Amino acid sequence: MYTGIVQGLEKILDVRQGDGFSTLVISNTHNFFHDVFIGASVAINGTCLTATHIDLTANQVHFDVSDLTRRLTTLGTLQTGDEVNIERSAKIGMENGGHNLYGHIEGTATVKQLSRHGETLHVDLQIPEGNIKYFFLKGFIGLNGCSLTVNRVDRNSHEISVDLIPETLRLTTWASVQVGDAVNYEIDQMTRTMVDTLESIHQR
Repeated sequence: MYTGIVQGLEKILDVRQGDGFSTLVISNTHNFFHDVFIGASVAINGTCLTATHIDLTANQVHFDVSDLTRRLTTLGTLQTGDEVNIERSAKIGMENGGHNLYGHIEGTATVKQLSRHGETLHVDLQIPEGNIKYFFLKGFIGLNGCSLTVNRVDRNSHEISVDLIPETLRLTTWASVQVGDAVNYEIDQMTRTMVDTLESIHQR
């Protein structure tokens, strides 16, 4: 489980193709992985991945990505030199400054518009039509691993809006996002459960 509070950025050092999967070789420049172990879960751009090889002498950790995950997320488009958001899994007793995330990405949303409100970045995103029902004003969304508050919902255009403060821009890939980019999104599971339960009741 994760909190959506990204710890910082690391770089893709290599992408290696396997049979039915690929391996991301990720740097350890900022020492996020100093105590990581084989089998540990780490959120990479919001996607829960498993550490499969650790080489702290070379300052790198390997993560395998299934072909399904590559298709559903932006991980399939990553190239050497790209930066990615990193969050280690939450520990019992630690503060949760975001909301509960599982790293189970639903798919990708498309950045439709960017605007600056002072130092804050306002982002309009289009959500796939079938999933806009899971988003409400002031609800949660995970975007590229960041826990964010939904500040606008337009069900006709299937769009939502979020705002990113300077600290989030400093620590994450959001500082370089452009219109047209795809970003990983995760639905809040409590919201999904409530919406699906109510739909089921109304259909009886």
